[in-house]
Amino acid sequence: MQGFAGISLFSVFLLMALGLAIIFGQMKVINMAHGEFLTAGSYTTVLLSDLVTKYFPAALSYYFFIAIVMAFIVAFLLGYILEKYIVSFLYERPLDTLLATWGISMVLQQSFRLIFGAREDSATMPDWLMGSWSPTETISIPINGMFLLFMSVLMTFIVIMLMYRSRWGLRVRATVQNRDMANAVGINSKKVDRWTFAMGCGLAGVAGAAFTTIGSVSPSAGSLYIVDTFIVVVFGGAGSILGTILSSFGIAQSQSIMEFFLTGVLAKVFVLLSIVGILMLRPQGLLANKIRQ
Repeated sequence: MQGFAGISLFSVFLLMALGLAIIFGQMKVINMAHGEFLTAGSYTTVLLSDLVTKYFPAALSYYFFIAIVMAFIVAFLLGYILEKYIVSFLYERPLDTLLATWGISMVLQQSFRLIFGAREDSATMPDWLMGSWSPTETISIPINGMFLLFMSVLMTFIVIMLMYRSRWGLRVRATVQNRDMANAVGINSKKVDRWTFAMGCGLAGVAGAAFTTIGSVSPSAGSLYIVDTFIVVVFGGAGSILGTILSSFGIAQSQSIMEFFLTGVLAKVFVLLSIVGILMLRPQGLLANKIRQ
């Protein structure tokens, strides 16, 4: 069971880190507001849940799939607007970008607090997401945890296909490897940046919808995971999807197993010290992308 708890944590880390890995790897933007896009996706799911429960109770079994799509669209649009009107003016200025996105995260948190209140809220889950599966008499695996794992695997597959089997992914990789040359051959790198940033935020929105299956949402829910998510991305190697997967799995499992023997705080301290030690020996992370200079 401790191992499956680690897998649930791995799923949350991976869903959050995928979008951040794309943004940080492609644009070198430290988006401190990334957690708030998760919160936006969670509140979108809660709102849709309330609407369906009140006006269309017969659709309660199916609404969650629509909620995932809506969470992506809302977070995508917020990210698109943020990149167009703020982040695009701060490229090549990482400290300014960090401060600006941190300020935006504060604004978004306060906006959530004013609109939805400070109390935690949760979505009504469909019946098929409730309960657990018992392969043996002593093992009981929660169905929502398995759904979370399925979502993380599905989103990872979609991101890999987009990055390596689509024209958008081809433009992204060309821009990362040599921005000037990409512009010279006709790729609009500014447009690529905007869509990449919005796509990363949309993935955080999907993570928010998935998050409602295992926990309640509050205005500061996303900020609780932002530090862990950055650690996952840096440890995995900026921009490396495979590194992000390995890093998410390693950190989540280590933390979960250590919590079985130690307190939660001590477990996190030991994991962080281990990561710092590894990064001192390998500063580029587990699997850094090779970029031709």
